[in-house]
Amino acid sequence: MTTPALELRHYGHDDLLEIRQTLIDVHEDVYAAEMEDEFNQRFPWFVDHWGGHPEFACVIAHDGDEVVGFAYGAPAKDEREWWREHLDPAPEKSSTFHFSELMVREQWRKTGAAERLHRALMDARDDDLSALLVDVTHPRVQALYESWGYRKVGERQPFPDSPVFAVMLADLPLS
Repeated sequence: MTTPALELRHYGHDDLLEIRQTLIDVHEDVYAAEMEDEFNQRFPWFVDHWGGHPEFACVIAHDGDEVVGFAYGAPAKDEREWWREHLDPAPEKSSTFHFSELMVREQWRKTGAAERLHRALMDARDDDLSALLVDVTHPRVQALYESWGYRKVGERQPFPDSPVFAVMLADLPLS
């Protein structure tokens, strides 16, 4: 598929009410086959949790009137970076952006939309590091993040009903 001409729009904490339902709708589209899973059903809680952070950052991609996907996250609170337990010693520079979600609707997958969303969100950051979690049963997704500069530093299961995730870390700015 050819790369679509996407419009990338940036949003913050004050925009959450405006974009909340869009994020939930894209999630329901992307995870339609897995919505019986209780962990996936809690996605609105995660939107509110991350969006409640005063420095929440989100990028939503549009192809004309269609929402293609989104990427979002928020900076970690000092000494609350969940990746720290996997590195000893921790990097000297450690202000961290927790990259929480990246979703692209099926029609726009393998077009470069995911990388454009990720890059637009990360290029706007002045943090030292970006940390994210990837389901360990999705090695191709992990490999994609590795191609963008992330490295696996450990594994964790943050909730009893969540998958086990690879903990991935990248230095910012991305090369």
